[in-house]
Amino acid sequence: MRLPLLVLVAAAAVTSTAFAQDYPKLRSGQWELTTSSTKSGAQAPPAKSAMCTDEAIQKEMTTMGAGMSKGMCSRNDIRREGSRFIVSAECKIGESKIISKSVMTLTGDTAYKTEIKATYNPPFMGMKESTTTLEGKYVGPCRDGLVPGDFVAPNGHKFNLKNIGAMKNALPPTQSRRPAKKAAQ
Repeated sequence: MRLPLLVLVAAAAVTSTAFAQDYPKLRSGQWELTTSSTKSGAQAPPAKSAMCTDEAIQKEMTTMGAGMSKGMCSRNDIRREGSRFIVSAECKIGESKIISKSVMTLTGDTAYKTEIKATYNPPFMGMKESTTTLEGKYVGPCRDGLVPGDFVAPNGHKFNLKNIGAMKNALPPTQSRRPAKKAAQ
């Protein structure tokens, strides 16, 4: 669960920061999301998820993404060319420096496609490079009991994006990889 959540949050940081520059409004309702990725040459099968959004959630994600990128990124250059947002960033997660370029293309307020190419030095969780494609498509009003902010992960796990901060605090802390020091005798 941790890696998909990390990917979701990192993608939100990149795309939401792009929105902060010239906030386009996506249609409120239910969105079908497809994520495809290639990590260090290996293609993962596409993962489908769903999200219910409204204007308030979009603004909240924009604020969260901008805050995250401020704390993680030393460079975050964003420009808009018509319906495309181009983001070049240098960020740090743990000991890894991530250099990424993403292009988000909007199709009105009912679809988008974001392609993110990244390199990691040193490798992050075994990855030296990755290419991720996020495609979002509006499918109608929220249904299946979803309310704005609800996200249904590919494994069926449902959570509300408003609770990401609480989820982060609920995750067990990562253990140090250094061996414990022996007590002096």
